[in-house]
Amino acid sequence: MSFTIVEQCTPRLNRSELAVPGSSPQMFEKAAASGVDVVFLDLEDAVAPDQKEQARKNIIQAINDIDWGSKTLSVRINGLDTHYMYRDVVDVIEQTSERLDLIMIPKVGTAADIYAVDMLVTQVETAMKRKKRIGFELIVETALGMANVHEIAKASKRNESLHFGVADYAASTRARTTVIGGPNPDYGVLTDPDVDNSRSYHWGDMWHYAIARMVVAARANGLRPVDGPFGNFQDPDGYQAQARRAAVLGCEGKWAIHPSQIPLANEVFTPPAKEVERARRILVAMDEAAKAGKGAVSLDGRLIDIASIRQAEALVASADRIAAAG
Repeated sequence: MSFTIVEQCTPRLNRSELAVPGSSPQMFEKAAASGVDVVFLDLEDAVAPDQKEQARKNIIQAINDIDWGSKTLSVRINGLDTHYMYRDVVDVIEQTSERLDLIMIPKVGTAADIYAVDMLVTQVETAMKRKKRIGFELIVETALGMANVHEIAKASKRNESLHFGVADYAASTRARTTVIGGPNPDYGVLTDPDVDNSRSYHWGDMWHYAIARMVVAARANGLRPVDGPFGNFQDPDGYQAQARRAAVLGCEGKWAIHPSQIPLANEVFTPPAKEVERARRILVAMDEAAKAGKGAVSLDGRLIDIASIRQAEALVASADRIAAAG
């Protein structure tokens, strides 16, 4: 184990994260009543320029008046390259209760972007004598952001999660795709001819590298990696396939751009009961081994050791948070 110990961010359930436009207040109560883990009220992409100010007022009222239960509540501010951003931060923090948990920063390009928002948030929090520190969600959705993802991940103690913004990332890298978060039939491999000269074509995952790189940066800095949107909300099978890919790579959750995607994400990112039960048995077995002076032990015909403990503890902790949330 490295002498450098990775400090973990505030633990939160982040299996599903619902995007709710600030210009659509009729959707707020439904989001609060849904089974989603995190709600982010959006001031950026989903809001037209001439609706920005009213959307901000809608969100401020919603944070103060709506019962959000145990959900994590976030606000996506406008980008640092716009004149809307500073007012988003100032008004939302000055005019809302401490119910707000997170601020989502879009199109993060450098660590300095985070530093700038951190400075502003800190000043407003201090002036308002707020007791709860607001955390940051960071969307990696440009080539610049991906190139600097490790520096971005460690840029602030407020950082809690990295999110893959696939649509803007595709535009930034000039990727040949027009779908949001799905596969592309042109991204695949053709097998060599077999004995009868026939060949097979296998689709690949064109987002594998980006997701994997984001996951490493997040985990190396104690943050939650979260997969972004899947645009076709009429394709639940496609959504689940992309969610499972993200889960295998290490993501803790995925965005929902439609309420129908919430239970899909919750199902994929909820540890199966059999895995949780085995994890608990691993912890018991390793505790008994430690008492006997052993560093490893066999369970169900497989070797388990200290690394197994860390995996099991993470799984059990996640299951316990899900159970506590009801």
